[in-house]
Amino acid sequence: METTTVGNLTIGPGQPLTLIAGPCQAESFDLCIEVGETMKARCAELGVNYVFKASYDKANRSSIHTERGPGLAAGLELMGRAKEALGVPVTTDVHEPDQAAAAGEVIDLLQIPAFLCRQTDLLVAAAKTGRAVNVKKGQFLSPAEMSNVVTKLAEAGCTEQMLTERGTFFGYNRLVNDFAGLYDMMQLGPPVCFDVTHSTQNPGGQGTSTGGRPECAPTLARCAVAAGVHALFIETHPDPKSAKSDAATMLPVTQVVELLGELVRLRGAGT
Repeated sequence: METTTVGNLTIGPGQPLTLIAGPCQAESFDLCIEVGETMKARCAELGVNYVFKASYDKANRSSIHTERGPGLAAGLELMGRAKEALGVPVTTDVHEPDQAAAAGEVIDLLQIPAFLCRQTDLLVAAAKTGRAVNVKKGQFLSPAEMSNVVTKLAEAGCTEQMLTERGTFFGYNRLVNDFAGLYDMMQLGPPVCFDVTHSTQNPGGQGTSTGGRPECAPTLARCAVAAGVHALFIETHPDPKSAKSDAATMLPVTQVVELLGELVRLRGAGT
């Protein structure tokens, strides 16, 4: 299995656990710094790598009327300021091929959304930036099918890859996590991340928005760490109920601070 370099961090086997965490949407610079500083301090205390995340555009919202974020130009400017202020690598999702080059000027880890993981033009554009690329496994794909994603990226010149599990469709409005499949995905080569909060979603479960069961997040996180994943992805907010997106699944910052300590102890018990 390979390691992946993201900014000044190395992710993969033999490396510290990595936390990718921040608010779902880059609602404001102040929010990003508030969340990022808390996560950075806790990760430093526990010896965990930290990557800040936030989205400049939530392009796959259930309703056309819901808040999407600051957009490409303003969002990348905000993320650049957050990167400088926090002193950590940053990640955000890219939805269209023509966004990749601009994002690559600022972002250390380009994220390909799960619904777009098979989009060849998007994968190639992300690879051409020279940045590390994290692809979320589509809810409609088997873990083994992610080998095609790995091959596409490699053949497009991407040398720093990561894959993320975020649940598989199970009937209507329900996702499940296949931990045997998680093992299978870890055999493909790149480091594997587990998306804790999106795995608790009930897609479309609230009609014009996605529901969720955030109370299940700690259990899923513990299972993923026990399974040996290299990174965890957690969306977090000081007050999730007031968030402009993913209010049904984000975890309170205070809960993540406490949970992370438990996860680090669990990971240490298995070494």
